[in-house]
Amino acid sequence: MEKVLEEMLPIMAVEHDCILAKNGDVTVAFQVQLPEVFTLSAGEYEALHQTFIKAIKALPKYSVFHKQDWFVNRRYKGDFEKDGDSFLSRSSSRFFNERPFLDHTCYIMLTKKLESRKPSTSLFSSLCRRSIVPGELLQGNALRDFMDAAGQFKSILEGSGFIKVTRLSDTDLISEKKRAGLLERYCSLSPDQDKPLSKDIFFGEDIRVGDDYLQIYTLSDVASLPGLCGSRINYDKYSSDRCKYSVGFAAALGQLLSCNHLYNQYIFVGDASLKIQQLEKKRLRLQSLSAYSRQNAVARDAVNDFLQEAIGQQRLPVQAHFNVCVWSSDKDELKELKNQVATALSQMDASTKQETVGAPQIYWAGIPGNEGDFPMNDTFDSFCEQACCFLNLETSYRSSTSPFGIRLGDRQTGRPLHVDLSDEPMKQGITTNRNKIVIGGSGSGKSMFMCSLLRSYCEQGAHCVVLDVGGSYAGLCKLLNGYYFSYTEQDPIRFNPFYISENDTLDIEKRESIKTLLLALWKRESETFNRSEYVALSNALQLYYEKLEKDKSIFPCFDSFYEFLQEDYVSVLEKERVQQKDFDINNLLYVLKPYYKGGEFSYLLNARENLNLLDERFVVVELDNIKDHPILFSAVTLLVAEMFISKMRKLKGVRKVITIEEAWKAIMRSGMAEFMKYLYKTVRKFFGEAITVTQELSDLISSPVVKEAIISNADCKILLDMRKFQNKFDDIQALLGLSDKGKEMVLSVNRSNEPGRRYREVFIDLGGQVMKVYRYEPSPEEYYAFSTEESEKVKVMAYAERYGGDIKRGIAALVQDLHYQQN
Repeated sequence: MEKVLEEMLPIMAVEHDCILAKNGDVTVAFQVQLPEVFTLSAGEYEALHQTFIKAIKALPKYSVFHKQDWFVNRRYKGDFEKDGDSFLSRSSSRFFNERPFLDHTCYIMLTKKLESRKPSTSLFSSLCRRSIVPGELLQGNALRDFMDAAGQFKSILEGSGFIKVTRLSDTDLISEKKRAGLLERYCSLSPDQDKPLSKDIFFGEDIRVGDDYLQIYTLSDVASLPGLCGSRINYDKYSSDRCKYSVGFAAALGQLLSCNHLYNQYIFVGDASLKIQQLEKKRLRLQSLSAYSRQNAVARDAVNDFLQEAIGQQRLPVQAHFNVCVWSSDKDELKELKNQVATALSQMDASTKQETVGAPQIYWAGIPGNEGDFPMNDTFDSFCEQACCFLNLETSYRSSTSPFGIRLGDRQTGRPLHVDLSDEPMKQGITTNRNKIVIGGSGSGKSMFMCSLLRSYCEQGAHCVVLDVGGSYAGLCKLLNGYYFSYTEQDPIRFNPFYISENDTLDIEKRESIKTLLLALWKRESETFNRSEYVALSNALQLYYEKLEKDKSIFPCFDSFYEFLQEDYVSVLEKERVQQKDFDINNLLYVLKPYYKGGEFSYLLNARENLNLLDERFVVVELDNIKDHPILFSAVTLLVAEMFISKMRKLKGVRKVITIEEAWKAIMRSGMAEFMKYLYKTVRKFFGEAITVTQELSDLISSPVVKEAIISNADCKILLDMRKFQNKFDDIQALLGLSDKGKEMVLSVNRSNEPGRRYREVFIDLGGQVMKVYRYEPSPEEYYAFSTEESEKVKVMAYAERYGGDIKRGIAALVQDLHYQQN
């Protein structure tokens, strides 16, 4: 016989952000934001476990703690409008569109039961009664005390620093025309708030909610519980002989169970003194019967041990129940779901019990606000400490709310996430600067990750300067229409520090950078310059630019400056009677002659194209062919330093990024250590960040300058696959200042990657406070755009030539052809 749900529903009203049941129970509900899975250490799991124990102990007697975790399979929807005209962003959105992932929402309901209420059982559930008669109403003081306890419960949880708790209002609990409340969503198994939907509920041989078949698996009997429990458990997939990776004890029933399911966790707080009295009577009864049966003697000892622990260690005796509800519209799929649940329970060393007879009552008691009607014959006695071990403590990865960031992936499924590594951590006080150090061995995906990061930054308005050794950024530079400086015999590298663009000015800083360059070209590292030489160069630059102002036909470059020194400045020095010992102009002209027209390096400082580097958004300087050249390398690094410092100081409100790849080793050898120190300490003040990328860990460990200049001033540490260094990782850990938690995470990178997908994992440490491992999974278009494999680079350029040098069309055609070949 059909019954109207509204008549059967045990909820009388939702008022003042509370749920009032027809039997007089009052419930307050919270939405809870838990820590992300795979981000807590063993110590943090224990701290979180103790937090829940303290919070539950703050509840008054005859309270019910009900934690309800929703895990729903969803599919990622690409935001193609946000991607705009970006070729790679659109390709990434297409690649990840419809990627399945497990979405998690957590609620906690606190219920105050009437003290005079008779405990509910499977036979006396409100679902089985013909009518529901409200019990006595709560007294005002009792309700006020319960609300105070609920507030204290919330404060304890939030005080841990791991959890964010939000009280649900009337509109969150009850449905409106265009918005489904929590009560309706549970009764219809519909997790979406924006889709109000009523469904029939059928209790028979199967429980059906609309088109879905529901099954319930319970942990309600001591015989099915694991022999040992704790706040955490080893996660074997990410563990090794040296490091044990931790997840929550009940994680297998939560985020790691990849199907639609609800995980309900009940802890019933009764009258502790009354419970102990009842157990004392039971112990005495068993004592008197122990002579007749060995089982009675064993039971007596068990009850005695329970009482000893309760009294001796001040434990809170509670009753507990845990169940997993799975559902599917395909009845045949239920067998597979049963296997998944059984596997998850076996990981906890618990046995599987499918609830059949009492399933309707258990499902009915899960309605928010009806926790007081739970059948107590389906609970087991425990202490609060042990019961809290079965709480789900983790949620899925969350995206950053910041508008700026890069796209990375959830570690479990690869679902795209928006991650801010620069601005949001500074605003939250996690970091004090935006600087980064990136470490990864050859083949770890380091260059591809950096290409993706710089591409995202550039497309979001940043100015990027890259000092590279190895040609890793050539494809990216072409895609972004940047300027690529490289040295070959046929096309040597060219700069023009003397040219002043329209948007630039000849300020003190520009003058100082030119003087520094001239002095570096003139003097060796071991030589010093005196004050008179510095003043003479300053005067020369002053007079040179005055001449340029008067004679617009002169093109500003090193050649015209050299001619000015020869023709004009020599006579100025003679007129002022400057002694040779104070300033040797002839020595200066002789040493600088190789940079003048006809000289060996005449190309270096006389560029006539791509002169406006201040407005160039993406600049790559490839140093591979000159990294060991004693003259060119020093000059080029000085020119790049001048260019970036000019951007840093003159581009107000614009993000500036300098990336120094393996070139940092050569820079250190060339006496640029002071520049690196200055850069890392100063760039933060000008809305900038410095990124150093390396793979040679021996250089890191052996260089004191690196530790002082780079590591100490880089609050963001990014490490890729380091498993080949695990035997000497202690030195790296000490150098980088990583915690043991960080070490566990780093050594778990790429340890259990999903088969069939091409990606690398990346560990990110922000200020030693926030540590996570993300996936970096490029789309096929991104992969070929960023690849450093010679054969793949040649293939990309060949396809680009087919389309008149258009690298975007070439990559798109290459990916399409490969897709057809695979299918």
